Amino acid sequence: MELHLLGVRHHGPGSARSVVGALDQLQPGVVLVESPAETTAAFRWIGEFGLDPPVALLGHVVDDPRRAVFAPLASFSPEWQAVRWANERGVRVEAIDLPLANTLAHGGDDQALIQSDVPVDPLGALAAAAGEPDAERWWDDVIEHRGDGLTAFHAVGEAMAALRSGTVPSLGEERREAHMRKRIRAAIKEGHDTIVVVCGAWHVPALDVTAAAATSATADAATLRGLPKVKVAVSWVPWTHERLAAASGYGAGVRSPGWYDHVFRHPGPDGTARFFVDAARVLRRADMSASPDHLIAATRIADTLATMRGRPRPGLDEVLDAADTVMGGLPLVRRQLVVGTAIGAVPDDAPQVPLARDLAKRQRTARLKPAAADQSIELDLRTPNGLRRSHLLHQLAAIGVPWGTLEQGRGSSGTFRETWSLAWRPEWSIRIIEFAGYGTTVERAATNRLVERSRVASSLVEIAATLDLALLASLPDAIDPVVHQLATRAADDPDVGQLMSALGPLAQAQRYGDVRATDAEVVASVFDGLVVRVLAGVVPACTSLDDDAAAVMVERLSGVQHALALVDHRARRRAFPEVLERLSEGGGHGRVHGRATRILHDSGQWEGRRVELRLGRALSSGTPPAVGAAFVEGFLAGSGTVLLHDADLRAVVDRWLSSLDPQAFDETVPLLRRTFGSFEAAERRQIGRLVAGEAREVPVGFGPGLDDARVSAALRTVRHMLGLAVDDRSGAA
Repeated sequence: MELHLLGVRHHGPGSARSVVGALDQLQPGVVLVESPAETTAAFRWIGEFGLDPPVALLGHVVDDPRRAVFAPLASFSPEWQAVRWANERGVRVEAIDLPLANTLAHGGDDQALIQSDVPVDPLGALAAAAGEPDAERWWDDVIEHRGDGLTAFHAVGEAMAALRSGTVPSLGEERREAHMRKRIRAAIKEGHDTIVVVCGAWHVPALDVTAAAATSATADAATLRGLPKVKVAVSWVPWTHERLAAASGYGAGVRSPGWYDHVFRHPGPDGTARFFVDAARVLRRADMSASPDHLIAATRIADTLATMRGRPRPGLDEVLDAADTVMGGLPLVRRQLVVGTAIGAVPDDAPQVPLARDLAKRQRTARLKPAAADQSIELDLRTPNGLRRSHLLHQLAAIGVPWGTLEQGRGSSGTFRETWSLAWRPEWSIRIIEFAGYGTTVERAATNRLVERSRVASSLVEIAATLDLALLASLPDAIDPVVHQLATRAADDPDVGQLMSALGPLAQAQRYGDVRATDAEVVASVFDGLVVRVLAGVVPACTSLDDDAAAVMVERLSGVQHALALVDHRARRRAFPEVLERLSEGGGHGRVHGRATRILHDSGQWEGRRVELRLGRALSSGTPPAVGAAFVEGFLAGSGTVLLHDADLRAVVDRWLSSLDPQAFDETVPLLRRTFGSFEAAERRQIGRLVAGEAREVPVGFGPGLDDARVSAALRTVRHMLGLAVDDRSGAA
């Protein structure tokens, strides 16, 4: 019987090639791999169509999915190559590390799966012994860029034995190594002629059960006796090169997963030139220059640098220095090729929770593939697939998986278009498992999550936003329960401010409901009821406000006006203007008076002369300057357009400012600076010119005349859009 311990570096391309070479040479009867024992069943998928690395084995506690760990694998991971070799040849393969049932019972993390708490840095110690200060570079030169097969593993084993001499393993490490020795002894008893163990290099000296100083089976049994257990499940999830990087916080990560993938695929002398070809392709996609001369020069510089630095072949440092010298675009090359943007894939029939399987199906149907890199997409909600994508992204947001972020202020302002920013993160696979108990499909899980959120919401605004999301996500089964919660809470909520704030999301819900062919009528009665209560309570609510409360109230008044306009509510034509008149003419804070007056002006309820009189009264000599300044702030805040287009109002404000005595002016200036500072720069410039008596800037048009034929065509199109009668001969009605 021969026992061969292949000590590897997790995610090392040279180690992976050496493992394959050693397996070809040894032809073992069984392959044992350092991986949690429960992952053995999942190994059969490695090498099957559809399971494309990088991927990860995700283990979680069944009763508490938040307690979970990942075991990532890439194409250049030695464990992946060992299992694939065994599966392709029908050789039995087994995971021999401490079961997750024990690891997660102790609250382990992702490092507990694939590395132990070693007392020293083995790579650093070996590199220091060789006189090399950079451990990563030394390991790359000696192992990863070579892949010498079985010979390399003998040398690694001897080096690790020397490093471990005199060290004391941690309790977790001791338990893991005890379990691995137990499984190795079991394989020996099965009578295999050749046994190969693929494990982290640090563990090699401790796992040689044939050595004279090996820990006894009795001692290992005592170490493992009485360990707590929990029920766990294991599934495959997609992973990314970005999450394999050490910079992401992954304990066993490597500095440059994209580069390691390249080294694994192109191990020969031409690997450097091939990397520059890939770099040129990346740069050209970004509209940067990269000619054949650049590739030749960069390859030569990299080879020269390797020789000058005493390296056996160009490493990552030499390649990047050469690329930066000749081609430029180094940040892009680092992101795209050194770290990499690859994301793996998992087949539908691989072990997954039902919710994850339904998500994968929905992603294919919507032709929306997860990607690690940030991307922006525009959705036209009038198209079936645009609507399908929108529903999926909103439903995931409802569950708590923010794959997409709905951007504001970009793209079309109409409700038929959405702009999303997408970026998939592997850790969201845990959230999918965590929320799997809410339903077996994305739609059902999102529905149950929103209903639950409406029950525990702390304010009407939160419930209204939940209803808005239910309509956006096309979740009809969530609408009735959420509306019921909203109606119940609204009936008992005495806070008029909360009622006012809830009108905005409700108005959005009604508008989107119409656009998305979703029945939004169920919210109309609730909206009407809130409007009635707001109209009845807003005047009392505006009495005795301090400056901070008044600032909040003026925004709420504008929000109510916007909500009523959004759904063209009947109250905006009479009932709400009557309330605004009472606010403008009655007692209370000056900012509330000013905002009420401005809304009446902008909505056309008050003609210019009446607004001028109200403004003049607010800025009369009998009014304290601070009160007048508050009125101006409420009236003008956010936009100075009214002063640009109404000379009479501008003159009233100008005369008031000119009439202030020095002390009153000094007291008023901070308030006015805040008001005018909120204007657009162009508005401030134009107001300054007008006050100074200069002519207003008028943009130059495209020409002095109009083309009658083109005007007629435009009018015809507009009348078609409005549903008006059109005379096809002239375009007039």
